[in-house]
Amino acid sequence: MAYDFDLYVIGAGSGGVRAARFAAGFGAKVAVAESRYLGGTCVNVGCVPKKLLVYGAHFAEDFEQASGFGWGLDEAQFDWPTLIANKDREINRLNGIYRNLLVNSGVTLHEGHAKIVDPHQVEINGERFTAKNILIATGGWPQIPEIPGHEHAISSNQAFFLKELPKRVLVVGGGYIAVEFAGIFHGLGAKTTLLYRGELFLRGFDTSVRKHLQEELTKRGMELQFNADIERIDKLADGSLKVTLKDGRQLEADCVFYATGRRPMLDNLGLENTGVKLDRKGFVEVDELYQTAEPSILALGDVIGRVQLTPVALAEGMAVARRLFKPEQYRPVDYKMIPTAVFSLPNIGTVGLTEEEAREAGHEVQIFESRFRPMKLTLTECQERTLMKLVVDASTDKVLGCHMVGPEAGEIVQGLAIALKAGATKRDFDETIGVHPTAAEEFVTMRTPVAG
Repeated sequence: MAYDFDLYVIGAGSGGVRAARFAAGFGAKVAVAESRYLGGTCVNVGCVPKKLLVYGAHFAEDFEQASGFGWGLDEAQFDWPTLIANKDREINRLNGIYRNLLVNSGVTLHEGHAKIVDPHQVEINGERFTAKNILIATGGWPQIPEIPGHEHAISSNQAFFLKELPKRVLVVGGGYIAVEFAGIFHGLGAKTTLLYRGELFLRGFDTSVRKHLQEELTKRGMELQFNADIERIDKLADGSLKVTLKDGRQLEADCVFYATGRRPMLDNLGLENTGVKLDRKGFVEVDELYQTAEPSILALGDVIGRVQLTPVALAEGMAVARRLFKPEQYRPVDYKMIPTAVFSLPNIGTVGLTEEEAREAGHEVQIFESRFRPMKLTLTECQERTLMKLVVDASTDKVLGCHMVGPEAGEIVQGLAIALKAGATKRDFDETIGVHPTAAEEFVTMRTPVAG
């Protein structure tokens, strides 16, 4: 039968836009439906505005350290509304870029909530369209546990649009979003407490990284409360919040920010009209080709719950477009050696196996580790230390993992990720001449293993 479209994409986030653009470029007739904002979570309420806020928070340190370099500054003043207004302007610009990318690629853009009617049909704004393939790329949505008073808490979606900077912020969670926003609020001058129900935040990261960040955040005066969880939140007459913990203690805050997980965004999508299956966590089940149990329906990105990172969704979108419409160029996504950064203050950059993962996988490992005070800080009172760590297979000399906590960690680890992807050995690192004087050269000058 003749379909209206070869590919109908639901969701104009990173993965959906990439799949749509390239499918159209390969000659397919493509439509994209979006009910909220072009660019998805990353552009609007995720990595892009978050990084802008991280930059803003970092200036506090720069001002503090400037005197060591001879700069005399009047007392710095921070204005939250100015930062948010400028952030909004940049996000609006990026929305326009995404719109142009789609339209100039020949993609038909439908703005509204799309619902799947059957395996080959979508309804949006009262109209129905048929498609040979339907791609679900609707992303995720933050979840706040339904404890008493949960309506008084906010998630990352609201944090980007606060009218003013709260004086006292309680950040709940132990993942990268919680750690990043705690750094943002703290750096911008709010009295910030990070509360996590586990022993130590950033579960899944290398233990050295987790402990080092804990030390650095404590040095900076951030209050960290582990093995703690909230029982209820009550709003007081003056508008502040009384937070009762499960151990009976009470805290007061002006803002309670939850970053305790995200769910797949499948609301009113019409999956009950198809054979699509969900896994036990509610994510869409797909095979290695991103096909669901309904052969004509595919899914990718955060909604499938694999690796929830923007560049991974982009790679998945490219893989789907190529497989469907340019099979001779198809390459499966390699989920090994995916580098990532946490834009905490200080930053984390990491790629490959943690020390714990390497040992669990049966590797005999050598660990190379360096902790040092960055050169920039030697003329200041700041006692921040950088951590760099390599996890090496003792028998093959292959570098299995690379981890860093310190300024520009993400920028440095991106380059090292190429080396690890290419199979670099510790000898390759040792024989690479460093760029001097930089922090990054420490990765090629570590000679003595600290553990075996």
